[in-house]
Amino acid sequence: MALLCFSLVLISVFPSAIAKIPTTLDGPFDPITVPFDNSLRGHAIDLPDSDPRARKPGRTLEPEQISLSLSTPDAIWVTYITGDFHIGNCTRRLDPSSVKSLVRYGQLRYPLAHKATGYSLVYEQLYPFQGMQNYSSGIIHHVRLTGLKPGTRYYYRCGDPSNGGMSPFKSFRTMPEVHPKSYPGRIGVVGDLGLTYNTTSTVDHLRRNNPDLILLVGDVSYANLYLTNGSGADSYDHAFPDTPIHETYQPRWDYWGRFMEPLVSRVPMMVVEGNHEIEAQAFNKTFVAYSSRFAFPSEESGSESTFYYSFDAGGIHFIMLGAYTSYYKSGDEYKWLQKDLEKVNRAVTPWL
Repeated sequence: MALLCFSLVLISVFPSAIAKIPTTLDGPFDPITVPFDNSLRGHAIDLPDSDPRARKPGRTLEPEQISLSLSTPDAIWVTYITGDFHIGNCTRRLDPSSVKSLVRYGQLRYPLAHKATGYSLVYEQLYPFQGMQNYSSGIIHHVRLTGLKPGTRYYYRCGDPSNGGMSPFKSFRTMPEVHPKSYPGRIGVVGDLGLTYNTTSTVDHLRRNNPDLILLVGDVSYANLYLTNGSGADSYDHAFPDTPIHETYQPRWDYWGRFMEPLVSRVPMMVVEGNHEIEAQAFNKTFVAYSSRFAFPSEESGSESTFYYSFDAGGIHFIMLGAYTSYYKSGDEYKWLQKDLEKVNRAVTPWL
């Protein structure tokens, strides 16, 4: 967490004592609240697909929408997409095996001494109603980089050099070592991000503050504010309530991934689901885009779920809990949480 220090020189006519700025360690404090000023609630205008930040760069199989997420203290996930999505009454599903899932990485740009391979997938958003357009994604790659040192900068490139080429050089810094006196300098926490002009201000603010880690606590692309033909609505409550199923326009996910890449290809982002990720479709499937587009430390943390998981960053043990899975005592999330809490060593990760 960022620590901001002030140096203050006072003229002699003022008291010499300077009041200490309280921290959370001095609490607890009574919360200070003020009524919400509804005049501040502006109309958020979506970023159009014609915006250069939302457009697909380069060739068809050139990696795009590159992002990072944490795995274990010595590993990190790299996610990227190759190939074009397809949308229409009938869609063409890409073959994930047609291109390698590969990342080269190292502490030096030349040479990138290490290589990791991963897995790939394609997901579909299907609607069983006449007139609605179906969607098939590009090839989504998830590659886990291992053997990383704490607090170290690594350079990397992703892609298939034999088919579509490699991405430009990217870099990231690993989390500080897991230790009671070792912490990320800044953690950015955001929610309800969407892809509006307000989003651009929020992300620009994040970028300027150089966070070490980003937590996105639900409601990601807001693709469900659109019909499958790309027509949009102002709010979820008024998003075409008369349609037989709550539609989505899945390309908004691709626009969002392209917009976010400059930040999340160098800063790990950990995501948990919100109601805008439900995205119901045929065969009673939900949360398909959310579960496909991000890599989660589900296996590493023992949750085996994209809805809840945990990870360490320095002396902090993070637990990401989902609201869209059973949280009763008999449910898997509750049982997993009990086991995860039992494993926490507060002498190593005092913050939870």
